[in-house]
Amino acid sequence: MSSLQNLYQQVILDHAKHPHGHGLVDVPSGHLAGESHQVNTTCGDEVTLRVDVRSTDDGATLERVSWEGQGCSISQASASVMTELVTGQDLREVERLDAAFHALMGSRGKGLDDEEVLDALGDGTAFTGVSQYPARIKCALLGWAALKDSLARSGALADRPGGSDD
Repeated sequence: MSSLQNLYQQVILDHAKHPHGHGLVDVPSGHLAGESHQVNTTCGDEVTLRVDVRSTDDGATLERVSWEGQGCSISQASASVMTELVTGQDLREVERLDAAFHALMGSRGKGLDDEEVLDALGDGTAFTGVSQYPARIKCALLGWAALKDSLARSGALADRPGGSDD
């Protein structure tokens, strides 16, 4: 196994053991909130994810992501990495990161050629090897599915110019 694969494995294990955003947190009044419960029926992994979105005149910012879940280290680590990546980002950047991670998961282990996208994904690049295994891809995408659904449920996407409903 290469040293890069070892590093990637270690990043996933570290996030699984010390997950970012773990534990559901109440959303302050005046902020948009959304929550989603997702289950990977293939393996039984579960995640419940809550978003806290602050609307401003300039758009909306994903202030906080909190979640609880159970399952394999890949699903738990992916939710942790995702939380780290999207917290504090405006919704356009969240959509860009979501698309980039989905592209990585579709790479069949080859990764992505775009250095700017790889830099934006940060620890998310550790899941490159996971993309070789279709059954594991569902684990890695579970938290991302919950994020997208939570944002839709919050109403933040509909309110945004150029958002998903336009």
